[in-house]
Amino acid sequence: MTSVPTPPWRKSPKPVKQQLSQALIVETGLRILDSEGLDALSMRRVAQELGTGPASLYAHVSNKDELLELIYDLILGEIEVGEPDPANWKAQLRAYALESHQVLGRHADVARAAMSSVPTGPNALRLGEYMMSLLISAGMDPRDASFTVDRLSLYIAGDAFEGSLHFARMRAQGLNDRKEYIRNFVGQIKDYYQSLPPEQFPMLTTYVDELTDPDGEQRFEYGLDLMIEGMAARMK
Repeated sequence: MTSVPTPPWRKSPKPVKQQLSQALIVETGLRILDSEGLDALSMRRVAQELGTGPASLYAHVSNKDELLELIYDLILGEIEVGEPDPANWKAQLRAYALESHQVLGRHADVARAAMSSVPTGPNALRLGEYMMSLLISAGMDPRDASFTVDRLSLYIAGDAFEGSLHFARMRAQGLNDRKEYIRNFVGQIKDYYQSLPPEQFPMLTTYVDELTDPDGEQRFEYGLDLMIEGMAARMK
């Protein structure tokens, strides 16, 4: 039924507020993080978005650090994994890393939180269990497997973090088109390298196109394949 306006002699009904919960706070924090960036995220900002006071949030979330951990784990829930297949461990690990990188990239600044996050949330534990199970069942030494999980996670988060820094600069410049920003940024670097004296920097000036290739996904996959092949070599 189509709503009708309230007669002028009656009070307009107040909108019913959603009941405050940890899940609602975390989802709201994620929206702010995605739209405004990590620097804009605060307990006060979340409370403002929910139409309440900051004090009411602390019954559900201890502080901003805990909020970030909860947001990060919520995002990790977007990463899907299947049953570990030891015979296909390299392909499975590669697929997991690529999807993780894409998920972190979709949420920009969350990679900054990922750099210091300890995997204690349910989704982080789920993914850690998957990787350890995959690697150990494939024949990797448990200690090597634990190092691999740690280093691979850092590689994924670090690359996504670099992307988040560019996103922050882009936002500070009032730009909305990421591809245009990257194209302009790379163009400036390329122009600078080409202006260098070739007798002093023969490699940098000769291979400027290769050095400034803006395809970050190709670069990520190159490093990822190096890591996986290195893991496989240690297992022989």
